[in-house]
Amino acid sequence: MTPEVHVVLLHYPVLNRRGDIVSTAVTNLDIHDIARSARTFCVRSYHIVTPLDAQLELVSRIMAHWKVGHGAKQFPTRMEAMELVRVSRSLDEALECIRDGREGAPVLVATCARDIGQVTFGELRQRMAAAPEVPHVILFGTGFGIADEVLQRADIILEPIGTASDWNHLSVRAAVAITLDRLLH
Repeated sequence: MTPEVHVVLLHYPVLNRRGDIVSTAVTNLDIHDIARSARTFCVRSYHIVTPLDAQLELVSRIMAHWKVGHGAKQFPTRMEAMELVRVSRSLDEALECIRDGREGAPVLVATCARDIGQVTFGELRQRMAAAPEVPHVILFGTGFGIADEVLQRADIILEPIGTASDWNHLSVRAAVAITLDRLLH
């Protein structure tokens, strides 16, 4: 049985380069490419979190392009990936959507480029395989990472990707694809 996995891309609350909590801009590539990775690895849903009205409107326009516009006509299979995308104003709203009326909280798995004593990919893969019916929500941050207030809510903090150098700043699209491959392939 495939584990129940959901992806959440946080645009708030995340950090800027000075460590301040900010909202970051949503990008077309993040919407489209992460949806394709989510579909490839049988993720149940992909949630984009932003509290900003202008960003919510942008996401709606981009999704319409891929679901009913020219993108849907040109690349009909990409509509399947876009069907996974949900937009929320907050992490709590996204989690409520994931719960979908079920009892109990999903397991929150935060990703972090900093080495702060995390669970390995192998350990998490084993946990998920042992309880595939338990929803696991993998949180990814934009900007300079997930705010500490969210990291503190996490049940698990996943080890960083790539420790071959002291420079660790992958695009979030690459981090999502690598993470999903390591956990679900």
